[in-house]
Amino acid sequence: MARQSAQFQCRECATALPKWSGQCPDCKSWNSIEELPALPAGPGTRANWHGTAKRDEVITLDQVTTSETPRFGTCIDELDRVLGGGLVEGSVVLLGGDPGIGKSTILLQCLTLVSQARDALYVTGEESPQQVSLRANRLNLPGDNLKLLSSTCVEEIIIQADAIKPAVMVIDSIQTIFSNSLQSAPGSVSQVRESTAMLVRFAKQSNVAIFLVGHVTKEGQLAGPRVLEHMVDTVLYFEGDASTRYRVIRAVKNRFGAVNELGIFAMTDEGLKPVSNPSAIFLAQHDEPVSGSVVMVSREGTRPFLVEIQALVSECHGGHPRRLSVGLESNRLAMLIAILQRHGGVPLYDQDVFINAVGGVRIAETGADLAIMLAILSSYRDRPLNQRSLVFGEVGLSGEIRPVPNGEERLREASKHGFETAIIPKANMPKGGTFNDLKLIPVSHLADTVDTL
Repeated sequence: MARQSAQFQCRECATALPKWSGQCPDCKSWNSIEELPALPAGPGTRANWHGTAKRDEVITLDQVTTSETPRFGTCIDELDRVLGGGLVEGSVVLLGGDPGIGKSTILLQCLTLVSQARDALYVTGEESPQQVSLRANRLNLPGDNLKLLSSTCVEEIIIQADAIKPAVMVIDSIQTIFSNSLQSAPGSVSQVRESTAMLVRFAKQSNVAIFLVGHVTKEGQLAGPRVLEHMVDTVLYFEGDASTRYRVIRAVKNRFGAVNELGIFAMTDEGLKPVSNPSAIFLAQHDEPVSGSVVMVSREGTRPFLVEIQALVSECHGGHPRRLSVGLESNRLAMLIAILQRHGGVPLYDQDVFINAVGGVRIAETGADLAIMLAILSSYRDRPLNQRSLVFGEVGLSGEIRPVPNGEERLREASKHGFETAIIPKANMPKGGTFNDLKLIPVSHLADTVDTL
């Protein structure tokens, strides 16, 4: 009987080991030893590039035949937007998010709607078929055409899916799936990676679009090996607090569309409903002007929307002033406060500063710099800005106001919602100097902006 090769390997330095160990003896990294599928050692296991097999040919780029990628809709507009226009045949989509945020709900809604026109398979590894049926009945979803499979063995799932040949399939969740070729427990690094690799191969060979539900860690990252995100075609993240009504799906990787695209949903008694006008939910309604509130126009993916930035500046009674932000990057907030002190003449060394983006949205672009600084200034001096004014622009370390991309699209979105004044970078001024009925105030430096206000 042929002796088996080493079944364990360090994922940091690729050292092969005969058994599991807590620490790699070569690179000294901890918890990096993982199990590999056992392969029989023999003459057929080593790759031989001198054999008689047909070799791949080297061609030039213009010789590659291209065709439009076939897509089909998910029957949910916001989900189609995040995916880049719909599902691609043979693609693998990884959806991650906190527990209870709505991952299983949105995918069950999607499959029940798709199953009216195409074959669909829902594989549940965490819940029983009765629990899935109860959720569908609670959400008033049609389940007459949706096929359901309760299994956690990836080999059995592939056999059943190959017999049914669905157009789209959901695996809920990938952390519960295991392969018989490994002895480790489901959810381990080796099991998650091997199961995902088998499902990806099946998807490419059979043109089945697969959704994988992934758990996230307390840091908000997908649990399991980082290579999991590289193996799939699209990575989607659920954002937002499970206790609030609104949810945001963000695409952080998409081989078939734009990244950083947003899909916005509202949680109702009948599941997640798409929000066609996101600007309305990210703007707080005030009866009268309040200090520390500034409206900006953000742009995520292909869609601009209005977001209200709130700031609170209060006197610090401890030794170290606090700088906290919700929905915005903390390191950039500290930098903007330093710029405001240096070039705006606003002393904040003894003040606590708190920043919040209304609606639970996360703003990652630099176009929010000027809005954040003006919100801090408004709260510090307790002088509110006009409610019908909006701001956008990037601020450099020397206090200059830099332009942001797609300025006219942002102004068009503001004009559509009835805003009257816009404080924008001078380089973003339209060619004619005016834009519809908006009064444009171009600024080029932070000191000029403070004087203008």
